[in-house]
Amino acid sequence: MADRDVDVLIAGAGVAGATCAETLREEGFEGSVLLVGREIDPPYHRPPATKDYLRGELPKERALLRPAEGWEELGVELLTRTSVLALDPAAHTAKLQGAGEVGYGKALLATGAMVRRLDMPGTELDGIHYIRALGNADAIRRDLEHSEHMLMLGGSYVGCEVAASLTALGHACTLVLQEAEPLERTLGRTLGARVRRELEDHGVEVLSEVEVEAFTGEDRVARAVLKDGREVPAELVVIGAGAVPDTMLAKRAGLTLGPRGGIACDVTLATSAPDLWAAGDPCEYESALHGRAMRIEHEQVAIDQGRTAARNILGAGAPHDAIPYFWSDLADWLTVQSVGPPEDWDEEREDGETVHFLRDGATVGAATTGPIAALKRAREAIRAGAPPPAGAAGS
Repeated sequence: MADRDVDVLIAGAGVAGATCAETLREEGFEGSVLLVGREIDPPYHRPPATKDYLRGELPKERALLRPAEGWEELGVELLTRTSVLALDPAAHTAKLQGAGEVGYGKALLATGAMVRRLDMPGTELDGIHYIRALGNADAIRRDLEHSEHMLMLGGSYVGCEVAASLTALGHACTLVLQEAEPLERTLGRTLGARVRRELEDHGVEVLSEVEVEAFTGEDRVARAVLKDGREVPAELVVIGAGAVPDTMLAKRAGLTLGPRGGIACDVTLATSAPDLWAAGDPCEYESALHGRAMRIEHEQVAIDQGRTAARNILGAGAPHDAIPYFWSDLADWLTVQSVGPPEDWDEEREDGETVHFLRDGATVGAATTGPIAALKRAREAIRAGAPPPAGAAGS
């Protein structure tokens, strides 16, 4: 028997879970809501960890969705430093770390993702960092005084943003990536080349189409050894090798997982268990818009899914049909915004500052380094499965 009961249990206090809690109240729900998160801090925005928070320009308080007391004012019980250890979907119960067993009426899994750690020689040395939380950014800032040369491994958003932030702070940075251009896998070569020029123009050394074989040093990393035999100085390394959806709780509960490694959900974000939804990084949902299962890691997507999940917890039964939106800032040098996301495109069509991604002549995504207005008509084309609008970049 459970120690107590709540109407809605939210496992995971990132932006997906927190937005779900906020939306429940905005929609007039008056029942009990328990928001459980394993981090020490109340729910906060993660993107600043590689951007203005890392550069020391944004205090932690401004990264929070709301102060800790704000959750109490909202009527949401927030438990930090607490994990949901086990979930019994049939009994509608959950075991909490140090907080007993809770019975729930409905629940949301918003358990986020974990960084993908590399298994190569030297990754155990001091000075090797991964970044996903604000605490990781704190550790990197503390380590800067021990470092002269910084190396970012990976041409994704993390690698590019950290390289820009540390360069803006006056440090010498090298970005090492397997692709020909930064962000190529998500935004293509046309826009990736634009990002590369911006990074190099501000002093970032970009080494492309190369892999790191090992890190060497005594107790602390001193250099990276590339597979082509070159050695690159590196007293501080930030690895951006992607993330792995946190599905451990879902697996233990016997939920169905999807082919992309997430928690399988239908178009309403409902999982294979009754009264249980998923949102955010682990959510692998059947997208009516894309015509296939999608799992997308980005803050705005998590926010949108948190809203959809809340409304469906309240009985709306609505499909999640928001067109995913992404953004990335390289210090104050360049902002990249995109919608889509483009996958398996066969053509890139450049229109001023905007690049449209096409598959079989239909728009599947768009990205811009200019005003966001350029993406408005691109959204309409994506939803309609139409070619890109003429002159969208200037609209």
